[in-house]
Amino acid sequence: MRDEKQDLIDQRLQDLNNDGVDRRGFLKCMAWAGTGLVWTLSGGIPASRAFAKGHGMDVGKGGDFSFVQISDSHIGFNKPANPDVTATLQTAINKINAMPQKPDFIIHTGDLSQLSKPSEFDTLDQALKGASAKQIYFVPGEHDMLTDNGEQYLQRYGKGTKGTGWYSFDHKGVHFVGLVNVANLKAGGMGSLGHEQLEWLEEDLKGSSASTPIVLFAHIPLWTIYPDWGWGTDDSEQALSYVKRFGSVTVLNGHIHQIMQKVEGKVSFHTAMSTAFPQPAPGTAPSAGPMKVPADQLQRVLGITDVNYLVSGRSLAVVDLPLGDSDSSVSGTGHGTAVADSIVG
Repeated sequence: MRDEKQDLIDQRLQDLNNDGVDRRGFLKCMAWAGTGLVWTLSGGIPASRAFAKGHGMDVGKGGDFSFVQISDSHIGFNKPANPDVTATLQTAINKINAMPQKPDFIIHTGDLSQLSKPSEFDTLDQALKGASAKQIYFVPGEHDMLTDNGEQYLQRYGKGTKGTGWYSFDHKGVHFVGLVNVANLKAGGMGSLGHEQLEWLEEDLKGSSASTPIVLFAHIPLWTIYPDWGWGTDDSEQALSYVKRFGSVTVLNGHIHQIMQKVEGKVSFHTAMSTAFPQPAPGTAPSAGPMKVPADQLQRVLGITDVNYLVSGRSLAVVDLPLGDSDSSVSGTGHGTAVADSIVG
């Protein structure tokens, strides 16, 4: 099983320089998305509008609290797609530190490391010490479980967690749940939560009232984006059945290294950019994996996610900030007056 997982990761890590992807066309699409789109939901129906340059940095003002999501730092990766992932992680940290309001905490949605080596985790820890938000919550990615089934990860980041690293916590009226869907990858690389974790999740959520905003976060998306590349979780439907009674549910993931969103009923799904390297859009290449772009474009397809919680609207405003410029955009996961968007450049 260890060899199969390693083979799967090796396949994902192939250099896609000659994969036939139209780079210019892809980047043109990325640049269009990067102008910023605000999705305004009215009665559950989304409508989009352009978002003004630089405007999003002020979105968090007036919120009760904010937190930042980073993902897929892949410390230790040094291939052409990004030969210095530590530097781009530092750029992300600098972005966080420059925010007008200090976030309450950071959530890292997995693939902290490239090969789950102690030296890679050491480098990550050293970089994160410089972040303005000192409280950091983690969930593992598949790369964090390569060499030792996640033992090193759990020793460093899993204290007080259950099973392979799942846990929950409350913050200013919001219930957060960190899930692990990379410990037992299914055929094709699909994520899996497993029976034990699902039972724990059902029991954990029983303690929250239906009016409590819920935030689930895991590495692999909890909605099926592209199963051919393993971009989904095979038992996510059962997990999501436990949150149907809640009025506001936000699901944050990483893994696919690009922004994608979906709103389904009261549940808003949001995937984050990587701080390390982009991946191709679903189905536009033979397989998923690091995608090389021109050096001057790299930081425009990497980024962080700033999430601001507004009690009055029971919503989460999601601001995606690319590393390379000041454009940003807003998305909300509340209902009636919320907004949502997508930005990658």
